[in-house]
Amino acid sequence: MKTSKEKAVRAYIGLGSNLGKRLGNIRSAIAALEQVPGIAINNVSSVYETEPLGNVNQPKFLNSVAEIETGLSATELLMTLQRIEKHLGRKRQLKDEPRVIDLDILYYDRLVISTEQLTIPHAQAAVRAFVMIPLLEISPDLVDPSRKKKISEILASLDAKGQGVRKLKKSRY
Repeated sequence: MKTSKEKAVRAYIGLGSNLGKRLGNIRSAIAALEQVPGIAINNVSSVYETEPLGNVNQPKFLNSVAEIETGLSATELLMTLQRIEKHLGRKRQLKDEPRVIDLDILYYDRLVISTEQLTIPHAQAAVRAFVMIPLLEISPDLVDPSRKKKISEILASLDAKGQGVRKLKKSRY
């Protein structure tokens, strides 16, 4: 898994879908990630059904978080996720539109990155219960490197119930 350029680092990927067979789309994305040289999946959270944010006139989402180890750089990982999205049928046209699959880098090692193409930690992660709840499930000791707070502390400051996050029964990917 390690490449000659990079040592393996831990990263967290947010997965979401609100079009088509939502759970199948998440499973397909995880299967695609498993096939990528330089990526090993360590853990995947339960799946949660959530109300859409931003554009609320669209179907509910299913969301999950995967913990991976990767030898890919953050930029290479982003390009890989975008290729998987495209392969699974995602078409990017408008912000906050319904989507077959959405794959986001939430955290990459302990790095804080802010470029035109990439922001890590994910710019909206700390305000989204559908990200923090599954993160807490699989990595309770994770610390947000930009806020210097544990995920549990960030989640405690959110109105999780008001965001309509509901764990699916039998929801492991």
